[in-house]
Amino acid sequence: MSYQHRNLAGGRWNRLPFLEKMANIGSEVERALNWREKHNAIYSQQASLRALELMDLTLDSVKGFARLKELARLREALVDYFFGANEFMSTTESWKKYFSHFTYAARRNY
Repeated sequence: MSYQHRNLAGGRWNRLPFLEKMANIGSEVERALNWREKHNAIYSQQASLRALELMDLTLDSVKGFARLKELARLREALVDYFFGANEFMSTTESWKKYFSHFTYAARRNY
């Protein structure tokens, strides 16, 4: 598999705290949403694929069934929103709100 985030896929991702992982995923999702609002489908797709790559790296490193279940559902909802029929009825605002909490929590530690 060819990774966009080669540094992180090489093992560095596993050393990051969970909140920081989620904030990074949220950053890619936010980029995808911003490009989507600007009607640039190619950049939006690239950013959403990077977000999914980070989600997959997170799923590979997660411990605990409850967290695994939430992350798997989150990945499913992201795929549905960006590539499917949006059956979960997600909105741009709901994604921004979901990930903003992780960004805020991750930044509080610095």
